[in-house]
Amino acid sequence: MAALAYRLWELKAEAGDPSFAEMSTRMGAAASKSSLAAAARGQVLPTWETTWEFVRVLAVDRLKQDAEEARREWRAHWERAASAAARGETTEGRTGHDETRAGHIETEVRMAEHPERRTRPPLARRPAMIAAVATAAAAAGAALFSWLAPLSGKDEPTAPHTPARAASPYDDSAFERDVTHPDGTTVKTGTEFTKIWRIRNTGTIPWQGRYLTRLNDTPCRAPKRVEIRPVQPGEPVDIAVRVRASDSPGRCKIYWKMTDEAGTQLLSAKKPIFLDVVVG
Repeated sequence: MAALAYRLWELKAEAGDPSFAEMSTRMGAAASKSSLAAAARGQVLPTWETTWEFVRVLAVDRLKQDAEEARREWRAHWERAASAAARGETTEGRTGHDETRAGHIETEVRMAEHPERRTRPPLARRPAMIAAVATAAAAAGAALFSWLAPLSGKDEPTAPHTPARAASPYDDSAFERDVTHPDGTTVKTGTEFTKIWRIRNTGTIPWQGRYLTRLNDTPCRAPKRVEIRPVQPGEPVDIAVRVRASDSPGRCKIYWKMTDEAGTQLLSAKKPIFLDVVVG
């Protein structure tokens, strides 16, 4: 659910960061501003209808993405979150980076809804805050005691071991950034340069025997496919491709898609990554 909320928040930023009230009224989302805000918070799973209205007004109406393609992509994200929620997954399995990122989302949503909360709490409220911290510390101490009790030599009953249910494996990726030659970069005619993307394996399946395969032809020349080194779940990878600029000025945009060794496209719900430079 945190991953779904983060993707929604990224989409909102890409679309110009409209307020939830604006999305619900002027932009025509068939969902209340509170429902839209809750979807971006990641604490509970939004309905598919709310998720789609969030996506539709931003991705389709504002960013002019293909409606059917957007629906397939976001339905896959939502179903993955719904499956995790049904399995009862919690934040215990998150990495520190994911927890920090989810915390930022929560903070930004609260600030967007209540900008007056950006100030520090009044002095009158600080004793209550201190008491809350003390209560939490006491609870942590009790938990530590219960963990160390079996080491004291006393015979204590132990709870029966319940094996954890294995999560269904899934394949996923996330584009992180252009390491070199971001979109709109100008390169000289006839020169060679190296384009590097950084993507992350956000699924649970290791990547082996995978490639970036070129989907189109342009005046700029590039290899048909580039091998991706083995990548473990959660690990980022930099993928470099050598490109030769065209001999005449113009725009050069090359699309790439992840495939297996046989050329079969993988991660069909994902948009291709691309090189977009101006030759001049």
